[in-house]
Amino acid sequence: MATAVTIPLADWVANLSYDAIPEQVRERAKHLLLDGVACGLVGAQLPWSRVATSATLGIEATGDATVIGTGRTTSGPASVLLNSTYIQGFELDDFHPLAPLHSNSLILPVLFAGAHQRGTVTGRTVSGRDGLTAAVAGFEVGPRVGLALHGAEMLSRGWHSGPVFGTHTAAMTTGKLYGLGSAQLEDALGMAGTQSGGLMAAQYEAMSKRMQHGFAARNGFYAAGLAAGGYTGIKQVFDRPYGGFLAVFGEGHDPDAAQIIAGLGEVWHTNVIMVKSYAAQGGLHGTIQAALELRAEHDIAPAAIEKIEIRVGDAVYHHGWWQPERPLTAIGAQMNLGYAASVALLDGAVLPPQFTEARLDADDVWHLLSTVDVQLDEAQQFATDLTITMTNGTTLHKRIEAPHGAPNDPVTNDELVAKYRALVGPILDADRMAAIEDAVLNLDQLANLSDLIALLAAPVAGTLD
Repeated sequence: MATAVTIPLADWVANLSYDAIPEQVRERAKHLLLDGVACGLVGAQLPWSRVATSATLGIEATGDATVIGTGRTTSGPASVLLNSTYIQGFELDDFHPLAPLHSNSLILPVLFAGAHQRGTVTGRTVSGRDGLTAAVAGFEVGPRVGLALHGAEMLSRGWHSGPVFGTHTAAMTTGKLYGLGSAQLEDALGMAGTQSGGLMAAQYEAMSKRMQHGFAARNGFYAAGLAAGGYTGIKQVFDRPYGGFLAVFGEGHDPDAAQIIAGLGEVWHTNVIMVKSYAAQGGLHGTIQAALELRAEHDIAPAAIEKIEIRVGDAVYHHGWWQPERPLTAIGAQMNLGYAASVALLDGAVLPPQFTEARLDADDVWHLLSTVDVQLDEAQQFATDLTITMTNGTTLHKRIEAPHGAPNDPVTNDELVAKYRALVGPILDADRMAAIEDAVLNLDQLANLSDLIALLAAPVAGTLD
């Protein structure tokens, strides 16, 4: 009989203490949170974010929970939905390479709303130390649930993997912040699981791709809030053979429940989470890096390129390749291997300027894109092979086993600070930028998490039109 995993996971979250988290993990978590804050502030005034803000605030009741970077407030669940949407707003945020989800978009929004909610209900402030401990619980839980479903295999099957197991991330972050016991956390896991879902077809043109982690974050926030109020959820949700989370989402694919509790407290997934160097989905980073390295090493005249061949593994192929139609939307371009390779070779960058309306419909991009051929190579999991054939017959090749940011070549904490400053420097004044950085990197010294939330509340300048 298989070992039950739901209750041991809930027990671990309930008993997790700040002191039990290794110092290196705490430091990495703070730097990851800084990256998420930067992504959220940049995302707050993107055109599609403005649409999301207007539509959501038109639906939801008023409230006093902060919608970061806007100067607006709304209900707690609506703030979670919008703040998550901002963090996911421009494909600049973190992701787990083995169990794909975007953790900050699930953790930061519920930290902010949960701290506000707990303070309102109990009159007690939430410390930064409490917030950091809850965040680490979230960083750890989501990937474990994802690995039980074989991670990237969910993408190959057409699920938007992060929203499928992101509800548990948000529920455990919120539940830990609320100080729930093991039984209530088990209820929250059950209610999170029954609200999980997400279709990857959103990647082609839908604004809602930016919001799907927000749906999961909001649902997890609700799950923990209901459990805190005594409302019960599915017991042993990961263990039930009929109608359980793994039984349903893993049907026919032999889920491995043991991954949920494997190495708890010893193996820290916080250290595995990748940070993006480019404004594109994580599966494209190997192709982008290969193109940029070839561009730097050779004098490539784009007009003399006859063919670009990209060979990738199953999940990257299904998630990152289709023959695009002109013009692409920004979200479609940020998902597409051919577009990413083309602008990397032409511009030497895959950042916000490569996704303006003018660039998305530029003749030079579409000429080069017409030469792209993407091939599925099931023998390789994370590696990327890029081969460029020139009109004179010369071939250039680059293989990337794993892009910069992967566990064997992580983005350093110093690089994360530099990324934060580069992203928010154009939209914040120097004093506010420095104050936010100090508050996040010293989160465990912050007496009141609301002090950080207050720094994030005021409007930021527009970033991409």
